[in-house]
Amino acid sequence: MEIKIDDKKKIAFPRFNHYNYAIKYIVEQGLDAKYVLLPPATKETAELGSKYSPDYACAPFKHTLGSLIEAVEAGADVLMETGGLCRLDYYGVLQEEILRELGYKCEFINLAGYMGSKKGDWLKLARHLSPKLKVSKLTSGVYDGVKMAEYMDEIEALYYQNAGFEAVKGSFKKVYRQFYLQMQTAENRQEIREAYQKAKQKMSELELKIPEHPVRIGIVGEYFTSMDPGSNQFLQDKLVRLGASVYRFLNVTNCHFRAKEPTLRPRIKEYAKFNMGPTTTWTLNAALDYAKKGFDGIIHVKSFGCTPELDAVPVLQNISRDYHIPILYLSYDTQESDTGLDTRLEAFYDMLERKKKVLR
Repeated sequence: MEIKIDDKKKIAFPRFNHYNYAIKYIVEQGLDAKYVLLPPATKETAELGSKYSPDYACAPFKHTLGSLIEAVEAGADVLMETGGLCRLDYYGVLQEEILRELGYKCEFINLAGYMGSKKGDWLKLARHLSPKLKVSKLTSGVYDGVKMAEYMDEIEALYYQNAGFEAVKGSFKKVYRQFYLQMQTAENRQEIREAYQKAKQKMSELELKIPEHPVRIGIVGEYFTSMDPGSNQFLQDKLVRLGASVYRFLNVTNCHFRAKEPTLRPRIKEYAKFNMGPTTTWTLNAALDYAKKGFDGIIHVKSFGCTPELDAVPVLQNISRDYHIPILYLSYDTQESDTGLDTRLEAFYDMLERKKKVLR
């Protein structure tokens, strides 16, 4: 009997919120390769990344390095690092060096080196990863994966804006989790679309008990930390449990497919005339938008030592002063305890509630 050997490459990316489901779909349905989908990050993930990271490295470097080490331990033979919008773009080179020094023999591909490349270069990389590649299948897989990311961003936004007011405890969470389970297992465009439509319809039918003057909070800040719940200690979930309606402009859909940095800069010209760094324009634009729309508060999230977001703080203070909107500043490294964050969030929420009552 002939024994068939599965020669498909096992590919892994660092964890990044829910976007690994979309990446998994592109790898498996587009490239026809295998994807190593890691379980949710733990305290050990951050500790592992911190153990082998330089002292000056930011929190996203530590979290992604921990993910990469866990991925190769889980059997991945190709590790891919997407880089970032700031010095994270250079971190892939350093992370590869660290992995080599630790003795890992897997292939490492830094996608930062492909940014701005021609389609032919991307196609060459795809054929390297999957020699039997069908271009039409890859094109379809990438398109579907992008749509999945957009759908997940929309459902996530609906969840955090409304779950704090659910009449039946856990009703939104149930729909939310089921939707992501379907995204994790989806194998074609129809399954993605049907799961999205079903989740959106179910959320619209859930009973809400919205107070007369609900507390609305906008999240702004550094790209990775503000979006990845494992990195920000599940900030948005904590705010929902307090009863807030939570908004976050920063996601892959808005910052890659819709709102480009140069188009946003004119909107904040009264506060910043020049590009101040990778995510700063998005941060300031979102903060100003929340202030003008009468939000009750803003939370600024960044990793410790993030220079662009440090530069944004004085401008945010000006927006806070001009629009009388409180801003809570949170800086993350690899914290282990939730107690300090919980206390600060509870105090911030209570202050916003009291402020609304006084103004009424």
